[in-house]
Amino acid sequence: MALNQRLELRQGQSLVMTPQLQQAIKLLQMSNIELQVFVDQELERNPLLERDERNEVQTESLPATGGQPDMVSALQADTGAEERLRTLDTELENVYTHEARADAANRLAQGAQDSGWSSLRPQGAMSLNAEDNDFAATLTSQPTLAEYLTQQMNLLLTEASERLIGHHLIGMLNEDGYLTSGAEPVAETLGTSVTHVESVLAKLRSCDPPGVFARDLKECLSLQLMERDRFDPAMQALVANLELLARRDFPALKSLCRVDLDDLKDMIAELRALNPKPGSAFGSEPVQPVIPDVIVRASPEGAWIVELNTETLPRVLINNQYLARVSTKAARSEDRVYLSECQANATWLVKSLDQRAKTILKVAREIVRQQDAFLVLGVQHLRPLNLRTVADAIEMHESTVSRVTSNKYMATPRGIYELKYFFTTAIASSEEQGDAHSAEAVRHRIKELIGQETDKVLSDDTIVQRLQAMGIEIARRTVAKYREELGIPSSVQRRRERKVSLRMGR
Repeated sequence: MALNQRLELRQGQSLVMTPQLQQAIKLLQMSNIELQVFVDQELERNPLLERDERNEVQTESLPATGGQPDMVSALQADTGAEERLRTLDTELENVYTHEARADAANRLAQGAQDSGWSSLRPQGAMSLNAEDNDFAATLTSQPTLAEYLTQQMNLLLTEASERLIGHHLIGMLNEDGYLTSGAEPVAETLGTSVTHVESVLAKLRSCDPPGVFARDLKECLSLQLMERDRFDPAMQALVANLELLARRDFPALKSLCRVDLDDLKDMIAELRALNPKPGSAFGSEPVQPVIPDVIVRASPEGAWIVELNTETLPRVLINNQYLARVSTKAARSEDRVYLSECQANATWLVKSLDQRAKTILKVAREIVRQQDAFLVLGVQHLRPLNLRTVADAIEMHESTVSRVTSNKYMATPRGIYELKYFFTTAIASSEEQGDAHSAEAVRHRIKELIGQETDKVLSDDTIVQRLQAMGIEIARRTVAKYREELGIPSSVQRRRERKVSLRMGR
């Protein structure tokens, strides 16, 4: 078979995602914290971008049932930017790069845009705090567990080798105060004997709080009982059989501990007074509060008003005035390419942020429209909802709705919820023409039924019958699954706990 060369022309279609399109998709699924970090990085890289630090002008929002607002508004020129221009002149000379796309040179030929500032900012936005109080400034840090133990170790251990081992062991503690590894890896890493590490560990276990440096829960409780001089043989047997205690198998525990019911009751009360997580009382990184991306409130007319939270919307401006000034000084082709690329990236970022805000608001309004009964009547009236329903209603793709609902939160009169909370599977209705029920609403009904138990404990089969009487068609295994997800024990275990509580209450 002979081999030869030839030229062929083929016509076809393919989907090509540019780097900017890929980044725009990533912006959709970013949380407000991740978005803020990304914008800060862009502000450092691009000299044509600046943060808009002027006071936000409040705009009237539209109800969830109304039409879509015009999401684009132009910001007026900032005439007092001379000082910034001089600073940016020097900065641009330092950040000019010779590496830029070759095809970006003709962008500058279109000429500079209007002198002044241009930006895109979503309307219908609202601030949770009109005074812009900085909540993070009020957070205080406490000494960490490692710092607290290091102070005690410096007084307890005198030899340098013991302190080195002590530092290593403290570094292996988790947030609860438990050791995440045994003595063997430490001895191998530091080139010493296991006996040496164990001796240091025994000294460190005398540190406050009692129970730190334990390897598991049983050892943690044992250390605390030893510190209280209450680790007698009966208590040792109780700690060694925590599995029976979790199952409320008190007859077996009485036999193993060789005590009567009253003594067993006192021993269990002592265990409950102990701290299973001795390290959790110490400070770590301050917990940041959840800041909602969308705010829902009732209007006087009875509709729901859906607004964006301006605290989660980074606002950036393009300094066209500065661009027009420095472009006249850009003599080298590399400088013109760099300026053109900065202009294109800045324009893309401003438009992408605006499009992201519009998409979030659009999805949030449709969710509020679908879940109106939940906002009015509560979780029992949460409707089953999937991504396709919302996507079809707002004429978007399911993947777009999925990205928008990731890591986004909505503040409602009933609390703050992640947008994904409103998407639940459907449980069929037992009635012929009845509406389907949300899985979350069914979980809530199961919890209510069990919470209303009096003398008779409801089995899973009985719960199925009660739910079917309410018009919910559900299988027994589904009830058991939802009950376990709620952390509710089985009917056998609940019945046993009730009998024991009655005995101990006498």
